[in-house]
Amino acid sequence: MNHDFIAMILAAGLGTRLQALTHNKPKALVELCGKPLLQHCIENLIHNGFHHIVINVHHFGDQIIDFVNYNKFDAEIQISDERDLLMDTGGGIVKATPLFKDSKAVLVHNVDIVSDVNLKDLGQGFLESGDDAWLLTQDRETNRKLLFDTENQLVGWMNKAEGRYKWVDEPKSGVSTSSTTLNEMAFSGLHFFRSDLFAGFECKPQSVIDLYLTLAKTKRIVSVPIQPSFWFDLGKPEQLQNAENYLNPKP
Repeated sequence: MNHDFIAMILAAGLGTRLQALTHNKPKALVELCGKPLLQHCIENLIHNGFHHIVINVHHFGDQIIDFVNYNKFDAEIQISDERDLLMDTGGGIVKATPLFKDSKAVLVHNVDIVSDVNLKDLGQGFLESGDDAWLLTQDRETNRKLLFDTENQLVGWMNKAEGRYKWVDEPKSGVSTSSTTLNEMAFSGLHFFRSDLFAGFECKPQSVIDLYLTLAKTKRIVSVPIQPSFWFDLGKPEQLQNAENYLNPKP
């Protein structure tokens, strides 16, 4: 799998929800249990057999580049440089697409996600599937949900709190899912896709969810539910503390 896959860590975000922790460094270098989130992510990817990694950078990007150069990780690491313009989750992937050309598939991992998901086995399963992308999902409470049909194909997105919907096939805006057979699933911040999937898109700031909704008109973009022992989204200080308490409990 090492030669078939490349992993991309999305590390360009501003980290605005962490505020005091990111005023002088990027979110990727905020520490959890005494170790930067980026290091947790890189080491976990290597543990799962991913030895070719792309990291996109923007906010305090120099610090991330210096960190990678200083630490001799057992991986080939390339930088996708967004210091001039933050590209958002989708634009960042489009910009990095030329770096994927020697691989069959890509795993994207948000830098602020820490979990024990078995990425190695899932990656092998994706390679053997005929699908174009796997969005790893969870049945958990959140206002934002991806919507899938009975064949697990992506058909929409909703923000429950705001009553906003986006659909693969317009127009359906404002339609409630309560009387349909759609599955509402939370996105985990982890996804697999064929390495050339985003090659046709314009390189501009844009959301990866919007791109997947466009792709789902003609491609097989599916939900793959996961149930890891732990999964943390570390966008807020209290979430960092919860993860610290779980991973490094006080006696």
